Amino acid sequence: MTGSTIDHLISLTVFIGALLVFISLFNQTLQTAILYQRQRYLATKCNDLLDNIMLNPGIPSDWGESGNVPIGFGLQDPKFTHYALSPFSLMRLLSFAGNRAYYNGTWYSNVSWGVNGGYLFLSESECVSYDLASKLLGTKGTYGFRLTIMPTVNVTIVEDQSAADHLRLNITVLGQNSPLAGASIKYLLYWISAYIPTFVNFTTGMASTDALGFASLEFHNINVSQNKMAYVFIARVSAGGLYGVGYLARNAVTNAGTIVPYVENSNGTILLVHNPGDSNAALHFNASFYVLSSNFQTSNGGVLNITSGPWLVNYGEGKPSFVLQIQPPNNGGFLVLSYWKEDGGNECGMVVVPWGIGIIGLSIIFGGDSAGQGWVATDIRQVAVRGIAYQARLALWSLESYGMMG
Repeated sequence: MTGSTIDHLISLTVFIGALLVFISLFNQTLQTAILYQRQRYLATKCNDLLDNIMLNPGIPSDWGESGNVPIGFGLQDPKFTHYALSPFSLMRLLSFAGNRAYYNGTWYSNVSWGVNGGYLFLSESECVSYDLASKLLGTKGTYGFRLTIMPTVNVTIVEDQSAADHLRLNITVLGQNSPLAGASIKYLLYWISAYIPTFVNFTTGMASTDALGFASLEFHNINVSQNKMAYVFIARVSAGGLYGVGYLARNAVTNAGTIVPYVENSNGTILLVHNPGDSNAALHFNASFYVLSSNFQTSNGGVLNITSGPWLVNYGEGKPSFVLQIQPPNNGGFLVLSYWKEDGGNECGMVVVPWGIGIIGLSIIFGGDSAGQGWVATDIRQVAVRGIAYQARLALWSLESYGMMG
């Protein structure tokens, strides 16, 4: 009798233990299934949200060009359909990358990141913030996101310093981290000589890449010795129906400093600021705005308030800046700015200001930071910005707090 009772107690204990193990395993399986469903829903939401951003221009549809604050968020170019994005709407996205610029009480979004002699500092009051976009998309407080828009074709241009007596530019073209062999290159080159800085020279031409996606361009008539010249070089490449663009500018620092362009608003008002150097000497400058067509043809768009030049800025003489207005502001193009020392010295420099993303191959990073998030869904679209191939990548994560319960 005693042995039978003990057997029953042991059996009951084993049964209860097995039941608890089963319940625990079932609970974990159930939570895993719930978590999987949430992750699957997040992936679906990411897909839908990316299409919503890419396939509608927002409200109003011309908010990128007009400077209006949008009441509906979207990046599609209103002149096109499908996955074609507005270069002006992209330009107004507040850059996540940081490196904000500050001048005279105003913060500027560093869209271009200030590399290779290209500047696109846009007043943050003109930018659309992540907070506003989240509200308009209905994700604020529920989801966080980051949108990255980068060229599909990577065009890298460097000056070959081994060519001591003339200008040699080396171009490397990559697509998805692999070289694009036989890619066609069409280029534009603007340059000035420190000896005759008031005259901007121009040339255009074509080339192609070798099996390694490399091309070297020789300009024997341009003397680069002793840094007595400056240039802006823009190249568009095409391969297999894909187009990419890159640029390089010699933004030389003179003894009198440099000129830094700040975009005040979407109407094309640009503030040219004298960034003084070791002396208080003035900098003379010329500026021309070129409208760039989709087939890479340029036409001189002019500058509204500039009819003759050159002009000057001088921080030490109470003339730290100069205001100009590009015209027309609703056409994509670029501003070429050349400058040189007032008192000679054979020092000069050039910078380029793109008017619209896609003109010279800039990238955009917009949104929040996914660091520390447990699960992040991503989706990708191939898009076009003024005919240039870009890749739009959206990362989405839930702001709800949930996880596995043990």
